[in-house]
Amino acid sequence: MLNEALRLIRVYHDLRQVDVADQLGISKSYISEIEKGSKRPSLDLIEKYANQFQIPVSSIMFFSENINNTKAYEKARGAVAAKIIKLMQFLEERGGSRHAD
Repeated sequence: MLNEALRLIRVYHDLRQVDVADQLGISKSYISEIEKGSKRPSLDLIEKYANQFQIPVSSIMFFSENINNTKAYEKARGAVAAKIIKLMQFLEERGGSRHAD
């Protein structure tokens, strides 16, 4: 699932394949083949992603290994949901009586 992890990193940063190819100094067709899973990325390329997006190589590898791990996904989803609820409560409290209607 390394191909999917690299694709999601690109999408998260709102970049097109051609943008990433330019930033990493490789061809757009190579990025496309990697994201489709036709080719495997080299360690050198993974290190380029890590440097470009300021993500440790180990985090990219961990992310790729856990993409289909629904337990890890559900745990992360629950943690994010809890933080969003706390943020919303904080914003509500900060707003005070303006929203008491």
